[in-house]
Amino acid sequence: MVCHCLLIEANDGLVLLDTGYGTDDARNPKQLGPSARLTGARPRLDETALAQVEALGFEAGDVRHIVITHLDPDHSGGLPDFPHADVHLFETELRAALRPGFRERPRYLGVHWSHDPNWVEHVVDGDEWMGFESVRILPGLDAEVLLVPLPGHTTGHTGVAINEGDGWLLHAGDAYFHHDQIAADPSCPPMLGLFQRITAVDNGSRLANGERLRELTASEGERVRTICSHDPFELDREQARGAASEPIG
Repeated sequence: MVCHCLLIEANDGLVLLDTGYGTDDARNPKQLGPSARLTGARPRLDETALAQVEALGFEAGDVRHIVITHLDPDHSGGLPDFPHADVHLFETELRAALRPGFRERPRYLGVHWSHDPNWVEHVVDGDEWMGFESVRILPGLDAEVLLVPLPGHTTGHTGVAINEGDGWLLHAGDAYFHHDQIAADPSCPPMLGLFQRITAVDNGSRLANGERLRELTASEGERVRTICSHDPFELDREQARGAASEPIG
């Protein structure tokens, strides 16, 4: 698996969608705990979002906004690398991470937000996008970015829809892990399917949202391109599209 992020260049700075593992994780991978060892995670300094943002000629301070699909360590580890950015997420996800229940406690690492990020909490306000609930964020920017709630993997897990002008890119986070899961005839490698099931806070909601994403792909495939966080096939596909939608991480 991979764990990639997206970088959006807007009129008032950069918007980073998820952070992947961060600099501190690469320098001290033991802080990630046993779950990272079980998944074989190998964070590297040169693959952090910060290193790749800098390789593009920007600085950490140029990242004005971070949009988080959820606060699992492989999606939030880089938050300390961008301490001044506003961090957008659903209120339910932040509450679960800051005050986790017994089942959720092992998945969240407080070290990733010990610097007291500038949290910007969102709630669904009744808007719709392609039949999904949604909330538009960053209204002052030219980039149209929507949170599209896809709970199941975590309590406040969200997809993020980005208007590309001639269509939409939906980053579905961990709503699925393999591109064939949203195919017309869905399938998934057995061990990957098991991993998704045992890490889901609400597996019923996860499965229901997976079905909705399949329906979206079937009905809106020309208008909506869907990717998830951990599929190397989708990462290669997006990188091949060129810099206009090039993922990082």
